[in-house]
Amino acid sequence: MTEHAKQSLPHRRTRHDHSTELAEDYVEAIAEISSSDRNCRIVDLAKYFGVSHVTVNRMVGRLQNEGLVSTEPYKPVRLTAKGSRLANRCRERHEIVYQFLLAIGVDPQAAAIDAEGIEHHVSPETLECFVQQTKAKQC
Repeated sequence: MTEHAKQSLPHRRTRHDHSTELAEDYVEAIAEISSSDRNCRIVDLAKYFGVSHVTVNRMVGRLQNEGLVSTEPYKPVRLTAKGSRLANRCRERHEIVYQFLLAIGVDPQAAAIDAEGIEHHVSPETLECFVQQTKAKQC
């Protein structure tokens, strides 16, 4: 691998992470809203994210094209099996990052906010280190 290619790897990974971040947030939100024995509708997502219905409709269309959700006009948004798996992975990553931040002394409110951003960019290797460090702090 050339030196230039090595230098561009982190940037390519960051761009990829940014491209999937919004989809991950949406499937996580749909799972959360749906878990309270409610149907998840466009209006629920608009309120959740503080965005317009148009913005949510566009994103739901993208998620549908990616096979993560299913919906029909005037019907609830439902996660597909693929979407549910992604939502579970995101929720798990989020919790690991949050617990790690708490373990190193970050204020719970700041940890909740920071975990929301970090969870999308942390590698599996780093995530595993977070798990190990959190366990070590709890002993």
